[in-house]
Amino acid sequence: MRASPSRDLNFSVSAFTLLPDKIANEGYDLAVSASEIIQELPKLSDAERRAIRKGLLKIANQDSDVALCNQTALDGALMLDRMEDEDARRQSG
Repeated sequence: MRASPSRDLNFSVSAFTLLPDKIANEGYDLAVSASEIIQELPKLSDAERRAIRKGLLKIANQDSDVALCNQTALDGALMLDRMEDEDARRQSG
């Protein structure tokens, strides 16, 4: 699946063109389907998967609806954390 033996994930996502089932990169002879990418994910280290997750979130947040949904979920989680902390304080005191 890799274009080079390097495990360096600092590549430009914009260099790839998304086709219906394949990704084509102008500089490399690289065609990988989404299912092939998914099959390779378990082979990556935690750090590599975090880097991929970060890149996917960056892409997703370019859509204002997704960004708003993510912010709303974060706000809800923070509110729940505060409520749990308050509850724990009340029970211990």
